[in-house]
Amino acid sequence: MAGLFFAFDVAMMPALNRSDDRTLIQVMQRVNVAIINGWFLLGFLGALLFTGLALALHVASDGGDVVPPLAGALGAYFLALLVTARVNIPLNNALDQAGPIEHIADPAAVRQAFETHWVSANRWRTLLCTVALGCLAWALVRNGGLA
Repeated sequence: MAGLFFAFDVAMMPALNRSDDRTLIQVMQRVNVAIINGWFLLGFLGALLFTGLALALHVASDGGDVVPPLAGALGAYFLALLVTARVNIPLNNALDQAGPIEHIADPAAVRQAFETHWVSANRWRTLLCTVALGCLAWALVRNGGLA
């Protein structure tokens, strides 16, 4: 997930920032529809599920050295999901509710209500998911996986 959010931070949103209001709105409306698919959901929800499962298995087997980084990864990813649920999804829904681009009377206002807040929240998601990834790598090293 860190990679997906990073790609939005460094490529997708800067490119859309250089586009007109209607283009940004139309592209993001289409992305918000296209991204809801099984592959995305597997990664999005699977990261939480499998990190939680790894933590539970190591706690149950007294895998003390890897519990702290796994707990850190789970916590960071949970916070990223919280940002998604509290900020990004409501902004995506508001963008969708604005309607088809050809029916939006004031695309500049729609963009202004969306872009800055969405980009800022996405940066937090990128940071949190990168922290989670780093914690997972740390757990792997502590478990002897990269020795």
